[in-house]
This record gives sequence, C-alpha cells and structure tokens, in this order.
Amino acid sequence: MPSHQEIVERLRAFRSARDWEKFHKPKDLAISISLEAAELLEHFQWKSDEEVQAHIKRHREAISDEMADVASYLFLLANDLGVDLHAAMEAKIRKNEERYPVETARGSARKYTEYQ
Repeated sequence: MPSHQEIVERLRAFRSARDWEKFHKPKDLAISISLEAAELLEHFQWKSDEEVQAHIKRHREAISDEMADVASYLFLLANDLGVDLHAAMEAKIRKNEERYPVETARGSARKYTEYQ
C-alpha cells in the first residue's frame, strides 16, 4: 500500500501532466473539497438509517470515489500550503481532547463552549 507521501506525489504528477496547477489555487481546491463533500452527502440525503445501510451496500464504490475525491483535493491543498496534514490532525485531536474531556462530554453532542 502506498504511503501518504507517495499518494501526494502521484496526485501532483497527475495534475502536472495535465497542466492543471493553474486551476488548483488554494481557493479553488477549497471550493472543490466542498463540492465533492456535497456529492458525498447526496448518497445519504433523505434516507433513513436503514435506507442508508442498504444504499451503502449497493453504492459502496461510488461512495468510496467521492470520499477519495474529497481526500485528493485536501491532500493537494495541504501540500500546496505546506501543511503537514498528519501533524495538523494530531494537534487537532489534542485540542479536542482538552475541549471535550471524557467526564464532561461522554454521551453528549453539545459543543465545547456549552460546557463552561
């Protein structure tokens, strides 16, 4: 299985071979992440929990493709902005652990600002 960096290199090579860098400015990549996330959401919209489970079984590849589109644009954006995505995720997990202590947040969907 390729590493994260190998995937980013393949994405960059794919983009470069097609001369798409000029279209992949940070704003456009951020917009593309949102658009692809909306396409992912369409698979779940207006469905009950049971319908979602059946839909996933029938459309797993299409859902996977949309997830990959979101991740691809996110990986490219992180690369272009010089953001170490894994380090950013680690830092965010630590922040969330502080904001949502187990003893306060367990079983609650409230935002951390409501715990004060």
